[in-house]
Amino acid sequence: MDFDYSPKVQDLQARLTAFMEAHIYPAEAVYHAEVEANRRTGNAWVATRVMEELKAKARAAGLWNLFLPESQRGAGLTNLEYAPLCEIMGRSWIAPEAFNCNAPDTGNMETLERYATEEQKQQWLLPLLAGEIRSAFAMTEPDVASSDATNIEASIVRDGDQYVINGKKWWTTGAPDPRCKLLIFMGKTDPHNPNRHQQQSMILIPIDAPGVTMTRFLPVFGYDDAPHGHGEFSFDNVRVPVSNILLGEGRGFEIAQGRLGPGRIHHCMRLIGMAERALESMCKRSLSRVAFGKPVADQGVTRERIANARILIDQARFLTLNAAHKMDTVGNKVAAKEIAMIKVAAPNMALQVLDWAIQVHGAAGVSDDFNLAFHYAQARTLRFADGPDEVHRNAIAKQELARYQ
Repeated sequence: MDFDYSPKVQDLQARLTAFMEAHIYPAEAVYHAEVEANRRTGNAWVATRVMEELKAKARAAGLWNLFLPESQRGAGLTNLEYAPLCEIMGRSWIAPEAFNCNAPDTGNMETLERYATEEQKQQWLLPLLAGEIRSAFAMTEPDVASSDATNIEASIVRDGDQYVINGKKWWTTGAPDPRCKLLIFMGKTDPHNPNRHQQQSMILIPIDAPGVTMTRFLPVFGYDDAPHGHGEFSFDNVRVPVSNILLGEGRGFEIAQGRLGPGRIHHCMRLIGMAERALESMCKRSLSRVAFGKPVADQGVTRERIANARILIDQARFLTLNAAHKMDTVGNKVAAKEIAMIKVAAPNMALQVLDWAIQVHGAAGVSDDFNLAFHYAQARTLRFADGPDEVHRNAIAKQELARYQ
């Protein structure tokens, strides 16, 4: 078993790290200042100049669209090769978009690459790959427990050469962004099908289609995440051509299972990068602050937490890399247990490390002077945004029990 990254990955790691240090970290304060300046003038939902500059620099540096596997349009990386790069990007909230590797666009681009027609790819995929537009995924609904996707109530009804779409969606991440032009919408075309997993379909909806209305912005622990954001939407008799259906009626679950290659690991690896940065901040802060006559770093409890943080981070990294390896070698379906394991382990690990780091920083840890509070909110959200812990743990337990039944 070889634990070393390939020369290609090591080269990309070095280039990505250098880019982060030269451009991303210095731009964080500029980015946030620009968003706040836009907010003070009455509209935070404006694309920032600094992000567009970073995107141009990343593309020129050849650090662009690293995520797309099994496609000539991507960087030709496997999931295992992409994972450590994702960790580096996870150290900064603004990094993934700068490299055009930001969710939900990554999952949507994979969906289009795998399941869209050539005409749809020309219309939507190419502008997304170029970073010219953005997209969102409309699945979760306010009136049902959407962790069970068979519960969704939105309807997609055929009417001649069109589909008519009705329903409510919320937590449609990225949709408030003024650059968002496309929604991939999940609804029911055959609600009475006895096979509950063949009732749903996915369809492409231009965000400016008549009948599509954003009813409100949704904050995450008080953060609005502008100009990216999260929205609640109503769809009232929205009409799109029949050709906008993806793969065919009743195949929504099939797409949902197949659409996420790197999407199954990139949140986990980014959380590891986030935790690494929190541990780094924790160590530096504890060495520089004196309490009760000695550096905080010399307190036994601080050292215990630093040691445990290192153990937890490395455990999560190895677990995630193992899942990525299995995805590459035996496929997502066979790797389902490993994927479920990392989706539980990584966010819970990050939350614990961030909590310890916040404690070392004291009141400063919950302020905006450091990125810890914001990252804590993001990590906590991922405990259900990528599927609730309970769903993943149940899937793991079922596979374990099946070995003895």
